[in-house]
Amino acid sequence: MANSYLTTESKKLATWYFTFAAIIFGAQLLFGLVAAIQYVMPGFLFELLDFSIARMLHINALVVWMVFAMFGSVYWLLPDETGIETVGIGIGKLLYWIFVAAIVVVVLVFLFIQVGPADETTIWFITEGREYIEAPRWADLGITVVALGFVFNLYATGMKGNRSGIVTVLMADMLAFAGLYLAGMFWTDNISIDQFWWWWVIHLWVEATWEVFVGAIAAWGLITMIGAHRKVVEMWLWIEVAMLFGSGILGMGHHYFWIGTPEYWWEIGALFSALEPLPLVAMFVHVLYDWGKETGLQMAEGYEGHSIDGHTINNKPAFAWFVLNAFGNFLGAGIWGFFHTLPQVNLYTHGTQFTSAHGHLSFFGAYATILIGMFYLAVQGKNGIKVMKSTKKSVWAISMIAGGVMGMTVALTISGYVQVLVSRAQMGATWSGYFDGQAGQWFTQGMDWRLIMGFVTFIGFLILVVDLLSIGKSNKHIK
Repeated sequence: MANSYLTTESKKLATWYFTFAAIIFGAQLLFGLVAAIQYVMPGFLFELLDFSIARMLHINALVVWMVFAMFGSVYWLLPDETGIETVGIGIGKLLYWIFVAAIVVVVLVFLFIQVGPADETTIWFITEGREYIEAPRWADLGITVVALGFVFNLYATGMKGNRSGIVTVLMADMLAFAGLYLAGMFWTDNISIDQFWWWWVIHLWVEATWEVFVGAIAAWGLITMIGAHRKVVEMWLWIEVAMLFGSGILGMGHHYFWIGTPEYWWEIGALFSALEPLPLVAMFVHVLYDWGKETGLQMAEGYEGHSIDGHTINNKPAFAWFVLNAFGNFLGAGIWGFFHTLPQVNLYTHGTQFTSAHGHLSFFGAYATILIGMFYLAVQGKNGIKVMKSTKKSVWAISMIAGGVMGMTVALTISGYVQVLVSRAQMGATWSGYFDGQAGQWFTQGMDWRLIMGFVTFIGFLILVVDLLSIGKSNKHIK
């Protein structure tokens, strides 16, 4: 697969980011499988790779591969949107290698050192211990430097070239992306204050800046793949910015129920956290309705290039992942999030497998889907393919990955229901209630099915990798 179709250095750099993202994506799924096995067979890899470490690697790899893919997505679309080569591309390449080296070192430390002494050494060089953002302090500083360098390249390019609405939103969003990460870096000896700022990263960093990013990528993708009207997608993009930053900030209150913050956060957080996915779904519905209506009219009037064979979609596998994103976001972040966001319900569901079910489906539906779609768009551009059709492997990959994640979500929801019923409602959140819930037949069967569906997802990932590496050759005849 020659690189001759990569006409800009920015797009070449994007392929670097996508490649490493795919590798870490695989690592995330692999460590997730290890943790799932350990839930069913607690002695698996005992004292070699304990559950706490496997879980930590699983979750942190999730964040890292998505950040790499996000950076790659921006570097891919910037030349198209601005009409110029990305400014500071040399800095971008240097920061890429710094980022890769830092991640490799952190993973090796997590694997081979795992636990450090109870002093500042551990915080700086092994792990900070904050759930989901366990990277040591030096890595935190490195990630911040990389993010700020990336933001500089984005701003310099946006200011020099044509600044579309999509680029403008990305410029504002990526500045917040870099800034909000800082909220998880300082230390306080008050657990409520520490948790307050920790949630600014866990919720606001992800559920505001990441969601706005997804909106911008979705807008660009719809224009690129089906020729959606820029005015329509940018209108919904600005609505999404308003609703996500508004509802995202206020919706963060649903994390404040149990850490000593004022009770008015209960109702505010419950209401606004349910609104976040709506604008993205509305954008897709509006764009697809307009596109379908116009395509139908053009077919009826006999315009060339609009036929039943689907050539109006110039990248079918990417488009499938983008559509899955809109509705996966709504299901995972919206429906499964709302399942347990009300404080009257969260009193019973907090800390159960309900949270894990929501986490799996929302991260997959809201972020993984659209980033995989960007992988396919990059493969199309790299191979100079005018219209990319789906292959059997494309269909199997999306079916097995989506089916596997949905299967895990349902299994975890059932296990969470047992915990709610036994551990919380019947036993009153006691230690004995916790262990009784863990021993319940439905709980253990749910964990078994979560493991089975995890294997399905991982096999789907392997098929996806093979497809990404071969689909360019499969589509050569329709360049």
